[in-house]
Amino acid sequence: MHNIFSWNQNLSRKKGIDFELDWWSMIKKATYNDKDEVVNILSASFDDNKSVNYLIKQDGNRKERIRRLMAYSFEVCYCFGEVYLSSDNSGCALLLFPDKKKTSLKTILLDIKLIIACIGISNLAKAVNRESKVKRFHPKSPIYYLWFIGVLPAAQNKGIGSRLLHEVIELAAEKRRPIYLETSTLRNIPWYEKLGFATYEKLHFGYELFCMKKEV
Repeated sequence: MHNIFSWNQNLSRKKGIDFELDWWSMIKKATYNDKDEVVNILSASFDDNKSVNYLIKQDGNRKERIRRLMAYSFEVCYCFGEVYLSSDNSGCALLLFPDKKKTSLKTILLDIKLIIACIGISNLAKAVNRESKVKRFHPKSPIYYLWFIGVLPAAQNKGIGSRLLHEVIELAAEKRRPIYLETSTLRNIPWYEKLGFATYEKLHFGYELFCMKKEV
C-alpha cells in the first residue's frame, strides 16, 4: 500500500522544512481490500446529505441503498481514478479521472446494479438529468473530479478532511489538472473557498447544488 507521507517527508526535507509526524498527516492510497472501510466512512458521513438522498430511492432500505451507492463509487474510482484513506481509516477521498473512464461489460453491469439496487427505476430520469447538467460544465480537457470526500462523524472537526483535501490539491497540481466537485452542504462552502475553490455554477433540484472548481 503506497503511503503519501513518505513523499511529503522527502519533499519537506529537500525544502529544509521541519516535518512533524502527526497521526493525521499520513494519507495512504487505498487497496481493494479497503473497500468496506471506505463504504462505511462515506455511508456514515453522507447519510443526511441532500444530493445523495436526492438520488437514492427513499424507502425502508434507504441506508442500504446509500451503502450500495458508495460501493459503486469505490469500484468506479478504483478502476478509473484513485481512492485515499487517512492513516486511521476515519476519512477518505474518491477521485475520478473522467478521461480515463471507459465503457466495458464490467461498467455496464455496475450501472445496472446501481439502478436496480440503489436509485430505483422511478428515480432514474431525475438521476440522469442531474448527471447531465453537472457534466455539461466539465471541460473536455483532463480534470480531477473529487466525487466524495468524507470523515466519520465521530472524527470530524479534527483536521482529517483538510489534510485529505490538501493531498488531493497537491496531487492535482503535480498532474496539472484542475479539481472539480459539487456540494449541497452550505457549511462546507467556506472550507472549500479557504483552500482556493470557487463556485462557478449553482444548480437547482429541489435543493441547491454548488459546482466548485480549483485551478492549479
